[in-house]
Amino acid sequence: MDLFMNLTINGLATGMLIFLLAAGLTLIFGLMDVLNFAHGGLFAWGAYSGIWIFSKTGSFLIGILGAIIVGFLVGILTEKWIIKPVYGNHVQQILITLGFMLILSELLKVVWGPNQITAAPPDYLKGSWELGGVIIIKYRAFIIFVGLIVFGLVQYSLKRTKIGLVVRAGVMNKDMVQALGINIKKVFMYVFMVGSGMAALGGVLFGPYSGVIHAGMGMDFAILAFIVVVIGGMGNFTGSVLAAILVGLSSSFMAYYLPDLSLAVNMLLMAIVLIVRPQGLFGVKG
Repeated sequence: MDLFMNLTINGLATGMLIFLLAAGLTLIFGLMDVLNFAHGGLFAWGAYSGIWIFSKTGSFLIGILGAIIVGFLVGILTEKWIIKPVYGNHVQQILITLGFMLILSELLKVVWGPNQITAAPPDYLKGSWELGGVIIIKYRAFIIFVGLIVFGLVQYSLKRTKIGLVVRAGVMNKDMVQALGINIKKVFMYVFMVGSGMAALGGVLFGPYSGVIHAGMGMDFAILAFIVVVIGGMGNFTGSVLAAILVGLSSSFMAYYLPDLSLAVNMLLMAIVLIVRPQGLFGVKG
């Protein structure tokens, strides 16, 4: 029972990290119809910049804020110079963003070097609690808490605010929103910034979770993020968090019992969903 609970908590923490990356992809695709394979690079840049700022300032909170700002800035540049010229063409989007993903990974090596960088949580998040014989690692509980807060904030913004109304209307009919005098291109940019910031947040939280960060981590997590987006339903935000938890739990249990098959199981799960329900578990046809 203790092992089951520990694996479950570990899976939830992993799922929340994947959710922070996948949710940005979901928002960007849902409104902008953009397949951004460079999103994993934003995850990696958030990890490197946040951990570096944390090491220089000694404040994990400042490191998190710095990573989100870096995500915003890189996201703006990506949308303006990489994505904007290929709006409406998925094949070109995949090719150009994959290329940009490789560029972002190589730039990390230029700035911080090719070697892995160690990352540790702040002192107040080290250690664990014991509840009824179950060991709960503080940092993993912190990741789950942050993931739930982000989910709640984004849901509230989409459902209860004016900008959320504009975003949801833009998903349904971009031309009509533009005709009402709303600058939908500026809304696109804001959504891209938010999605990029969420990816960077996931990256900086991942550093202390894994203990090390490396330049190729963006590609590794990008694969899991796209699996989540497909399983949850392209453009479905609620679906992304539920699918991320599902993938996180399966990764946690498979990594313990059959570590060589942990990624293969998620690929198989995605394939089954595509066969049975091509639009995803929570997506809609078309």
